[in-house]
Amino acid sequence: MSTPGTTVADGSNKLAWMLEDLTVPGVRFAVLLSEDGLRIAHSGAIGLDDAERFAAAASGLRSLGKALGEFCGAANSVRQNMTEYDDGMIFITTAGEGALIGVSTTTDVDVSLVAHRMNELAARVGRELGSLPRHR
Repeated sequence: MSTPGTTVADGSNKLAWMLEDLTVPGVRFAVLLSEDGLRIAHSGAIGLDDAERFAAAASGLRSLGKALGEFCGAANSVRQNMTEYDDGMIFITTAGEGALIGVSTTTDVDVSLVAHRMNELAARVGRELGSLPRHR
């Protein structure tokens, strides 16, 4: 079992360093995931098992956002999801072709700073983070 935000023994979290720009006050953790819900890397106060569950749920939330896009006008694609809860927020943004970044925060986070950092990270390393869709 891994401790939150550390590299696990098999090296499956070797890309966690890319998420360190998201370490700002109020951010609990960040997860890099494929669009189909597979965890690629994670950082912050989350363990491997929970990061995998978060990735699957974040992918589902992203899909719901896509389904609602048509109600915002023709051919709208989701740029960023933000869901607010009693004790915090979840942000999900595109990070290259087929990849997403998900972040969990507390309620006293600077929302604009988190969104800005997520978009900067996605723009800077989007090509490296992109994962191809799976084909049969």
